[in-house]
Amino acid sequence: MPQFDPSSFISQLFWLAVTFVALYFLMSRIALPRIAEVLEERSERIADDLDRAENLRSEAETVITQYEAALTKARSEATSMIVGTQHDIDKTIEERTRDFDAQLGARLREAEERIGKAKSDALQQVRDIAVDITGDITTRLTGETPDSKAVAAAVDARMGGVPQ
Repeated sequence: MPQFDPSSFISQLFWLAVTFVALYFLMSRIALPRIAEVLEERSERIADDLDRAENLRSEAETVITQYEAALTKARSEATSMIVGTQHDIDKTIEERTRDFDAQLGARLREAEERIGKAKSDALQQVRDIAVDITGDITTRLTGETPDSKAVAAAVDARMGGVPQ
């Protein structure tokens, strides 16, 4: 192997030094500054992104706080509306119940009056029929026509004084 030949060590070391200096010069003047610029741009972009993320996070927290406040306010308003509506409903139910009770009471009184009148009419008709039948029976049994007032008085006495 020629690289292990001691007679060519000096030339090999010379070219190693020349190549090293050339590569060092190229790297220090061209490649490394470009890499440094890219790294600096990246660090600036990362810092900007972090700042933007922090701003967005604080805005999001502000929006969440506003949302929660609006939600609390909406719930409070909804609760007060529900309470007001319930109060109105209770008031309406109470008024309608009173009206219904009044109508029902009036209808009940009318029905009781009609029943009382019907009962009175029925008793009067029963009395009249009893007076007629009693008069007819007395006529058939005795052959004489009895006095209608006497028959009516006898029927009234027996029926317990049904009014005429």
